[in-house]
Amino acid sequence: MTNNANEGHRGRLRQKYLDFGLKKLTEAEILELLLTFGTPRRDCKRTARGMLENFGTLRDVFEADPKELAKIEGAGPNNILAVKLINDIAGLFLERRLVERSFLFNSDQIMTYLRHAMENLPREVFKVIFLDNSNAVICVEDLSEGTITAAYIDSSVLLEKAVHHRSRSVVFAHNHPGGKVVPSREDLIVTRKLVHVLHLAGKQVLEHLIVGRGGDFFSFRDQGLITIYENEIREDYKLPPRPTGGFLRASDPLTFNEIKRKKSKAPKTAAKEHEVPDRDASGAKPYKS
Repeated sequence: MTNNANEGHRGRLRQKYLDFGLKKLTEAEILELLLTFGTPRRDCKRTARGMLENFGTLRDVFEADPKELAKIEGAGPNNILAVKLINDIAGLFLERRLVERSFLFNSDQIMTYLRHAMENLPREVFKVIFLDNSNAVICVEDLSEGTITAAYIDSSVLLEKAVHHRSRSVVFAHNHPGGKVVPSREDLIVTRKLVHVLHLAGKQVLEHLIVGRGGDFFSFRDQGLITIYENEIREDYKLPPRPTGGFLRASDPLTFNEIKRKKSKAPKTAAKEHEVPDRDASGAKPYKS
């Protein structure tokens, strides 16, 4: 394509975007338009198509490793910079959009952010969303990176951060790079420990989400696990039930025995690691593998 023809094509593509937005552009045209900002004169159509043919979708291109992007014919350093920059800007926008929004009434936005930020990470990352007294988001922080174990998740650091942010409640999220969202034994042990520590400090864990691939996730709250952990600590320390709020509803069982009876009626196909274990000699309730 000659320079004049190329400029004419770019002009039409830009005008199409200005007139109709992204809804009238194909993924190939969106990517081509983005690549033109890093390539002043050369045709970018073939490079855009090559990226999509190699990685699959526009999202896959944005999340691809820069070294893999560099293997595509015509993809130079400026093109790769533009692709990675737009992906990081999108992630930052989704995170900043959460601040001061209610967790309870903006759960879809929060899940969108978590999927974008965590779904394709190569290693496990443990995020904490700090919430204020009205369950509005204060901020989001990464607490650890690597295998999610008690050694990596320091409850004292978490508590210190919660106090610093004046956070009343928190939401945990971590990813499973392998894609499966079934909680591991360590996931269960660590979550139980953190629920206990924060509960004794007068703070609540509203949720712990495991983010997998393809939109899959596991909710500790929906599975009743966080409620079980909360009732354990109330029973052990003879604490009164927490006032209804957050994810807790008036219809939720308030005693540990009621939780056990309710779970005993669940289908027998439920995963064994979700069952409530017996106490051992020390009084703890370790999960059996």
